[in-house]
Amino acid sequence: MRFVFQPAEEWGRGALAMLDDGLMQRFPFDEIFGLHNMPGLPIGHFETRAGPIMSAEDIFEIVLKGLGGHAARPHAGNETLVAACALVTNLQTIVSRRLSPADISVVSVTELITDGTRNALPGLARILGDARSFRPEVSAEIERQMRIITEGTAAAYNVTAEVRYSREFVPLRNDAELVDAAFAAARGVFEPGNIAVAREPMTASEDFARFLDHVPGCFVFLGNGEGSAPLHNSSYDFNDEGLLFGTNFHVAVVRQRLAGDRRWPNTTATDSQLPGLLKLPG
Repeated sequence: MRFVFQPAEEWGRGALAMLDDGLMQRFPFDEIFGLHNMPGLPIGHFETRAGPIMSAEDIFEIVLKGLGGHAARPHAGNETLVAACALVTNLQTIVSRRLSPADISVVSVTELITDGTRNALPGLARILGDARSFRPEVSAEIERQMRIITEGTAAAYNVTAEVRYSREFVPLRNDAELVDAAFAAARGVFEPGNIAVAREPMTASEDFARFLDHVPGCFVFLGNGEGSAPLHNSSYDFNDEGLLFGTNFHVAVVRQRLAGDRRWPNTTATDSQLPGLLKLPG
């Protein structure tokens, strides 16, 4: 049994850093379970699903270069802000018009930065964002279409463009057998009506997926409260009431998996050597 305290998840580098540092060699394990709180899901509720549950994430930066100048004389240069605004709009057609509706995907522009000011038109504009998908073929097509659209838009506005595109997260796919094990463990912690199969994959990403390149695993969601602000919102607050549910789920998984492990022949689910459940509130 190992506990993995995973750093730097938001940048997609923490799990890779641990693996590069010899995690699997220094602290080997055969399977892995992880969890994440979920705003909007009530406290004391549990969800997961077999197969794809979280998406890949690609990030991009598009740099437009032209000739900036005085805001009163736009005809004297080739400013980049109008071109950037057009490109932001055009990028939205990748998902809506250039990919199959059967493939789940998202392209989001998250930043638009220029070197202009109140009375000066910019000569440089940077567009940053990310793309989500569940299949490598879809990721490749998003990048291809982004380059086509960027080149065409830049030509239409007489500016130059450079696209920088990289793949940061891989899709997270739960092992079906371990999902069954997670549901079995959850039944000892959560009320029966509070355990559910997640209806669809989530297009957020999680570098827990990197561990699944080495061992089978299962990632689950625990409720953070129906009134919780969304993840990555400035008003988000972790609900401490969820801590015992998460702790007890891990305890239940340990008891179940060690009890069925042939390398622990004298261990049963009631052995005093195994951790016990903590008392839940109420």
